Amino acid sequence: MDHVVGGKFKLGRKIGCGSFGELYLGVNIQSGEEVAVKLESVRTRHPQLQYESKIYMILQGGTGVPNLKWFGVESDYNIMAIDLLGPSLEDLFNYCNRKFSLKTCLMLADQLINRVEYTHSRGFLHCDLKPDNFLMGLERKANQVYIIDFGLAKKYRDLQTHRHIPYRENKNLIGTARYASVNTHLGVEQSRRDDLESIGYILMYFLRGSLPWQGLKAGNKKQKYDRISEKKMLTPIENPSGNAIAATSGEKPRRTSGTWLDAKGSGMDEKAE
Repeated sequence: MDHVVGGKFKLGRKIGCGSFGELYLGVNIQSGEEVAVKLESVRTRHPQLQYESKIYMILQGGTGVPNLKWFGVESDYNIMAIDLLGPSLEDLFNYCNRKFSLKTCLMLADQLINRVEYTHSRGFLHCDLKPDNFLMGLERKANQVYIIDFGLAKKYRDLQTHRHIPYRENKNLIGTARYASVNTHLGVEQSRRDDLESIGYILMYFLRGSLPWQGLKAGNKKQKYDRISEKKMLTPIENPSGNAIAATSGEKPRRTSGTWLDAKGSGMDEKAE
């Protein structure tokens, strides 16, 4: 694609696509800097890009948060330019024959938790944490993990009053079922503890090579989600992967919401320690 957006970003080859739209390599024609340019049709049923750009603006300056270069609407597209980043953790996982060492998982755990805690400190939940949404940096930042894709992020408290959103039930599952918390499956309003539970499942996935609820068969999506939820609740805390993850805090894991994950019994409006 030979097209300039925002007056200075020339679009190159497509480097990704998904339900959100398409991702292109871009070059700043003034500085030569390479960027990632995300395009979303303004006619899409549930537009997310403008909202996502606002989240990036709020998170600017945080370690492991891409810099927002530009957002605008041109030629029937919502367009956002951010830092160009490296491979996702899912890409690296596949490159490493779908198994990370305990040392690698512990090093990743430190960065993943820090990224999520920073997001929470700015008043937002991510709500769709998965290996595809954590990318490595490039060049001098090649060892730094970045958090991306805030299209489903949700404000959980007011930054001025610190008032937390109320407890609710019968909520639809949003995000990715494989890494969703048990409470999310049960329709409970998400809070900080749910993002942290998702991090636990990601680390379990990296240690084991797969999760016990992958590949479950069902007649429809709801039945599949129910089976995944049931399997999560039945997964014993004695699972060695769970113990390895708990080692990040030096504590023995204990059951929370029926899972192996140690979330220290956090209430909905509490910060998990």
